[in-house]
Amino acid sequence: MTAGGGYTGDVRPGGAPAVRVLDDVVLRTLSVGPMDNAAYVLACRRTGARLLVDAAAEPERLLDLVRGGADPAAADGVPDGPLALVVTTHRHRDHLGALAAVLDATGAPHAAGAADAAAVAEAAGTAAPRPLAHGDVLEVGALRLEVVALRGHTPGAVALAYREPDDAHAPGAVPGRVHLLTGDSLFPGGPGRTADAAAFASLMADLEERVFGRFRDDTWVYPGHGRDTTLGAERPHLAAWRARGW
Repeated sequence: MTAGGGYTGDVRPGGAPAVRVLDDVVLRTLSVGPMDNAAYVLACRRTGARLLVDAAAEPERLLDLVRGGADPAAADGVPDGPLALVVTTHRHRDHLGALAAVLDATGAPHAAGAADAAAVAEAAGTAAPRPLAHGDVLEVGALRLEVVALRGHTPGAVALAYREPDDAHAPGAVPGRVHLLTGDSLFPGGPGRTADAAAFASLMADLEERVFGRFRDDTWVYPGHGRDTTLGAERPHLAAWRARGW
């Protein structure tokens, strides 16, 4: 999938990051670890503050991603700034294997969905993260991201929604478009794995109400593994997902 400005989101294990430059944020995506986890850094172009989503593996590569890496485009318009926050989208170990090392190296605070927070701390060997609830707003420099709880893949799984400004004009920008980092709750082709029928029903209900029921078809989805998608590409398949039960 290709967006305006040449961004595709395609990343490979051991490969270079994908970089997307928008009006207020530079978004960097990197594949790390043996399970091809996607880690994301959002850097505020006004203040330089950084947000890391899912410190999954390979802490040195993640720290380089936070700094901007070797790609000159990655630092386009971004001043030096701290890692202001690390968010873990859910409790599974493949999404937090580098968390302790990144926190130790940067002193950054971290956060996770309230129902997963204790399990994240135990699995990563860290202090308890800030517990996140549905509707919370995270401020990272001048950026504001809404917490969207998506219960089912794990009880405390969360997505983060960033909305482009209404006057966006950068190459490839779309005024008002949402960028949704979904962890393992939504992929191209359906919701993430669930343990049983009740968890699947919970996740589908949250996806239908809190994601597809609220955001436009041009919403860009950044999953925890694999390629990006949009809500418009996935919306026609909601009924089929419900019918198949996964």
